[in-house]
Amino acid sequence: MASVTNLDFINVRLPMEDEGHLFRLSIRDGVWTQILKQEGDAAPPGAVSLETWNPTQAFLDPNRPIIDLEGKIMLPGFVDAHMHLDKAFSLTSVENRSGTLEEAVQNYSQASPSFSKQEIKSRMIRAAMQALSFGTTRIRTHLDFNLRVSREVALRTIEAALEAKEALAPYLTLQLFPMCPYNFMSMDVDAIEEALRMGVDGIGGAPHLSMTPKEDIDYVFKLAEKYDVPIDLHCDETDNPAIRTIEHIAYRTKAEGYEGRVTVDHLCALASMTDQDAHSIIAQMADAGLKAVSLPAVNLYLQGRHDSFPIRRGVTRLKEIWEAGIPIAVASDNIHDPFHPFGRGDLLQIALISSYAAHMGRPDDLRTLLRMMTDVPAKVLGLTDDAIKAGNEANFVVIDGSTPEEIFTMLPERRWVYSGGRWVRMAAAKTKWQDNTLARYWDEASREVSFHKHEFAKG
Repeated sequence: MASVTNLDFINVRLPMEDEGHLFRLSIRDGVWTQILKQEGDAAPPGAVSLETWNPTQAFLDPNRPIIDLEGKIMLPGFVDAHMHLDKAFSLTSVENRSGTLEEAVQNYSQASPSFSKQEIKSRMIRAAMQALSFGTTRIRTHLDFNLRVSREVALRTIEAALEAKEALAPYLTLQLFPMCPYNFMSMDVDAIEEALRMGVDGIGGAPHLSMTPKEDIDYVFKLAEKYDVPIDLHCDETDNPAIRTIEHIAYRTKAEGYEGRVTVDHLCALASMTDQDAHSIIAQMADAGLKAVSLPAVNLYLQGRHDSFPIRRGVTRLKEIWEAGIPIAVASDNIHDPFHPFGRGDLLQIALISSYAAHMGRPDDLRTLLRMMTDVPAKVLGLTDDAIKAGNEANFVVIDGSTPEEIFTMLPERRWVYSGGRWVRMAAAKTKWQDNTLARYWDEASREVSFHKHEFAKG
């Protein structure tokens, strides 16, 4: 769609700001200029419902209309802190019959030499644009870096990713983190430095898979410091509570003064530990200023494959890490590949899965989960301009719902997404049946819940 950089909104719900008020917002030249609380919900003359507004009219009408959100929720553009865009939609080429992490790693490694640069680039763009359609405007993607096959295969993925990043730049922000192969000290490590010189955004890896994890971690820190880039590591993605590379990562972070620049992902081993051991490690993470990402959908799918009942499910201690003051985001990870045959890049769906997996269903929990897909992952990515705040670039998603409870219950497909100074998705018009019947049912259910809460309070 064409750019629309000047907009005014009324009757906006900002659940991350203040649920007790509606808001009036303004955008000028693609930047938030006004965030004001409203008194009441009356629409001024000339206001146009978002449901009927046509963005192409913005160029024809010299009197810019005020767009009435009619109480719909607006959130900052979602931030997906951990994806594998280069692997997305590869399941038709790479199978995983056992459903284990081990087979997924092996099969993808064997298949990766056959993927052309254009194929990798196309998969990345397809997956990123699909995530954008659900409201994600910032993505950090980890990249396969298969030095075991050859330098050319490893750098082919980097070239494809850099081209995809450039192609996507008008629509969303992409961060690229190549994954240093484990046991890589005997390999062509200069290829990793070449990737960093080519312009990737940071350095990653999975040292828990290595025979020499401490040496791998130390070298990652050495490279990160040399090129002044952040570190983002897959960490202890295993059911084995004895694997604790997190401890050495926390130690090196403090020793090198890298607090706030290191992210650890998965942390599945914490779910298999005793409370005493897990709490000790979480305290070390907090002391080192680590940031974290939970990948609940993929962990639920891959972990516990070697267990008989009771089966461990691998999702890390999401609430305990959060309560320790550690920024922890929820993210998509893999989409339709040998690591995860499902997924669609919808962070609202991922947050709902997190709610189930981590027993986070209370009202406060739902609002925390909204933060785990917006401002918290923005912090993980080192972004400072993601909030709906005067002076920040305007990237946002409007969801067809009026409360966090409603959007987590309904997972509304109808969303309006604005990114890069343009509308990239406009929801289809409601049918008359949807507009009248579903809204009435939801209103009636909400009134019933409110009535019972009132009666319960009376005793």
